[in-house]
Amino acid sequence: MTPGSTPPGRSGAPSAHPGAVPPAQATSPLAPGGPGRGHRTHRTWSPRRITAALVAAVILVAAVAALVDVIAVRAGRPAAFWRRHLADELATRPVDDVWMLTGAAVAAAVGVWLIVLALTPGRRRWLPLRSPAGCPRLRAFLDREGAAVLLRDAALRVPGVGAARVLVGRHRIKARADVRFRDPQRVKDDLTAVLGEECDQLALARPPRIVVRVRQRTD
Repeated sequence: MTPGSTPPGRSGAPSAHPGAVPPAQATSPLAPGGPGRGHRTHRTWSPRRITAALVAAVILVAAVAALVDVIAVRAGRPAAFWRRHLADELATRPVDDVWMLTGAAVAAAVGVWLIVLALTPGRRRWLPLRSPAGCPRLRAFLDREGAAVLLRDAALRVPGVGAARVLVGRHRIKARADVRFRDPQRVKDDLTAVLGEECDQLALARPPRIVVRVRQRTD
């Protein structure tokens, strides 16, 4: 090393590795509009253990009762009273009977309900978040009530807002605010902008539409 030369790693300009990203250009993998916008996350499916347990219990009880009665008949005993009574009612009652129509309506309603449960994911209180780039299997969800609390706190920080109420739905965010001072229209514009920025920070997979309503309070 010659006199007056600068030792390696102590130069005035910091050394940069090939391919390094400057701090000013680094973006979050969940930043809206950034290169790592992330994959679209779908809602998680609910296991519906209670509904499955109830349906399984009803089917099991009915199957066991019918099986026991069939075995008893095969053993030479008379059929159970409930099975003979049910067979007689189904054979003698007309189709337009009130009880027949009521039973058919109840059975149809239960069937439609079970079909809806089977074809819909459920868990409507959870909002899916965007998955980071490079991790499509990483799934995260945010509680709707928690999101409403975060948005309400952000709304209360807007100058002029004395009270706020936020309801978070799957497709829409409804915000209502009481304006204590300032022009209500300016407060509404600021509130819409603040809630939009807060929604971007939440990184929701399906950002809901924001609906803001304000009212002037003088008391």
